[in-house]
Amino acid sequence: MADEISDFARSMSIATSGLRAQAGRIRVISENIANADSTAQTAGGDPYRRKVPTFSSALDRTLDAQVVTLGRVRPDQSSFRVKHEPGNPAADASGNVKYPNVNSMVEMTDMRDAQRSYEANLNVVSATRRMIQRTLDILKS
Repeated sequence: MADEISDFARSMSIATSGLRAQAGRIRVISENIANADSTAQTAGGDPYRRKVPTFSSALDRTLDAQVVTLGRVRPDQSSFRVKHEPGNPAADASGNVKYPNVNSMVEMTDMRDAQRSYEANLNVVSATRRMIQRTLDILKS
């Protein structure tokens, strides 16, 4: 019986770590989308730079289980989009304006992937809770 409880706890811990990691990923993607059309604060300056979330694996020593965590959020070093808009306050001396290196289509695809991963982890938590409840019901009878 103790092994089953440990397995349930391990399943819940792994799934909840996935939930936290995907929630963090969704926050980063949301920030990218929110800043997709922003410009620099000063003429000729750099605009918002897309952020890329990473994941890392960690050992939960109390449960002896590998869990996932949101790792470092790194800046995307790809080039900014440049448009010729001489009247824009963010334009440089040549009349070019830098826009963030954010592609909304890529961000929406990443968001959908993160949402599906979040839902999969949520399903594991729900299934584990149902198994725990069934186990308790069997023990009561």
